[in-house]
Amino acid sequence: MAGRERRPAADQPSLLEVSGPAPLVQPTAVDRDAAVAPRVVVRRSPRRKRTVTAYRDADAIVVLIPQRMTKADERVYVEDMVAKVLARESRTGAPRGDEALARRADELSQRFLEPQLGYTPKPRSVSWVRNQNHRWGSCTPGSGTIRLSHRMQPMPSWVVDYVLLHELAHLVEATHSRRFWQLVNVYPDADKAQGYLEGFQAGSSQS
Repeated sequence: MAGRERRPAADQPSLLEVSGPAPLVQPTAVDRDAAVAPRVVVRRSPRRKRTVTAYRDADAIVVLIPQRMTKADERVYVEDMVAKVLARESRTGAPRGDEALARRADELSQRFLEPQLGYTPKPRSVSWVRNQNHRWGSCTPGSGTIRLSHRMQPMPSWVVDYVLLHELAHLVEATHSRRFWQLVNVYPDADKAQGYLEGFQAGSSQS
């Protein structure tokens, strides 16, 4: 929002409630380009007196504000809270660039697959693509190619890590066999990541 002049007063609320486990790998500056602009949803609550909260919900950032907040204050607080959510995501989010994504794949393969297999599966290429709107990722074992949907770029790194590990396991097991799931389920946040993806998909279909 251009031309902002007002800032939240010192005694005004500025509470950011964003939680999630620490990323496996810290993103680098090069990862943060090509950010996806979020939708912003503002919800007023009569029960909310002072606190302002913001959180990510699928492709939107939801900002909860008091019912009686003025429009002028709303503009200031919404911009402030959206910036905080995006800043949090830039620290804990997925790598944006293909090179960074390939490095992440190597790290995940070494950490989770090598101890089980005795060697490190290595894809020939790993990239973000914009033509996968009905699945999160894909792997072609024959060519060693892994692709992740750009829709995951705003997601936490631990969710993207799970999908990336899932596709890496397909380099070893082409089908969703028992051995495949043994390789994938060593990821500590597997169940949580699956739940996140299901919730994201449900939220997107309702918007």
